Amino acid sequence: MGRDEGATTSGAPAPPEGAGRSYALVTLGCPKNQVDSDKLEGTLTGSGYTRAPSAGEADLVVVNTCAFIEAARQESVDTVLELSEGRRDGARLVVTGCMAERYGDELAAALPEVDQVAGFGVPIMLGVKPAGLAAPRLDLLNLPRPAPTAPWAYVKIAEGCDRSCGFCAIPSFRGPQRSRTVRAILGEVDALVDAGVREVVLVAQDLAAYGRDRGGPLPAEERIVPLVEAVASRAPWTRLLYLYPSDLSDGLIDVIGSTTGVPYYDLSLQHVSKPLLRAMRRWGDGDRFLARIGDIRSRYPAAALRSSFIVGYPGETEADHDLLLSFLSDARLDWVGLFAYSAEEGTHAAGLDGAVPAGLAAERLAEARALVDGQTAVLRHQRVGEVVEVLVDAPGIARSSREAPEIDGIVHVPADLAVGSFAKVEVVGVEGPDLYAAAVA
Repeated sequence: MGRDEGATTSGAPAPPEGAGRSYALVTLGCPKNQVDSDKLEGTLTGSGYTRAPSAGEADLVVVNTCAFIEAARQESVDTVLELSEGRRDGARLVVTGCMAERYGDELAAALPEVDQVAGFGVPIMLGVKPAGLAAPRLDLLNLPRPAPTAPWAYVKIAEGCDRSCGFCAIPSFRGPQRSRTVRAILGEVDALVDAGVREVVLVAQDLAAYGRDRGGPLPAEERIVPLVEAVASRAPWTRLLYLYPSDLSDGLIDVIGSTTGVPYYDLSLQHVSKPLLRAMRRWGDGDRFLARIGDIRSRYPAAALRSSFIVGYPGETEADHDLLLSFLSDARLDWVGLFAYSAEEGTHAAGLDGAVPAGLAAERLAEARALVDGQTAVLRHQRVGEVVEVLVDAPGIARSSREAPEIDGIVHVPADLAVGSFAKVEVVGVEGPDLYAAAVA
């Protein structure tokens, strides 16, 4: 008679794979990567691993990489090499995430320091995988996650993307959009709120397209507006990141402005020149964007707006760049991300003529950054004297509804305010993008 799988020769259950072992998990890139890391951490702790005090003390070191642009890939490689040098004898180093999924065998050959290259959902193992056994891929979207360590949490509502933006390679390795069910999302939200989360941040590559991939006439409960309403009924604050401008309906504007507790609009604009946007395979132009921004502010004067823009896309002229500068001056967005174009293998833009010289792109980027940095400083100084509600993230560190976690500035508050609490504070000072505030009695 064979013995049961998972039992020792004495008949006692076998210990979990990671029993007595520790891990360190380093996450690079966007909030969507952080969600994947949370799910990976949940599987590791569920397998008996414990979190190490530092990467240098861990038995297993995992790097969740970013592959969005060349600078992100270089940061990922540099981080892997640094962690390899600092790990203790016998520790294993695993690379996962976007670079592992996109480059796989090429990455493994280029980094002999790495013990395993694991694409999305490939189980990470402390030991060597037995030959001939293909481990099943895991569904990162629906894996359990560990208990939250902050009063906010990202919740990914979909994976992949159905758009074909000229500069973006993400659909090639993240795949088409795959929306989670409302039940799965709300189950995760309920567990997070029960564990003390006060702000839920919904993320996806194309958030407003949630549910569109499910086929046929979509039931109302599978669309983004009812989903946001359901999440907002559970969490005091609900924030949405990455909204494609053509899908920003009146209903979505209203549910964000009136229901979530966070009138924060993260609009993925990328540029404002109509011809350049068409070359990017994107919708819109500066006039349409300004009209929509004005509409949002007229309805919700307390709204905060963020967007990102690419400088130096193939074919960008001085006139296009001047249009962008004019738009930024007029729009006065609260938060702006600016990036130099990075040619990505396999994308539409990689084959376009009209490459902008790197030096010229750098000059345009510096000019745009100087403009928005000055605007941000003015807007932040205008907050001085205001009484605002903040969520305390850590001792002495908080955010108002105008600041997304890990992306925007922070609010320095008295250290005795309880972590996870909402507090009324008065803004008394500014340093760069950050505010300083005193408690209001």
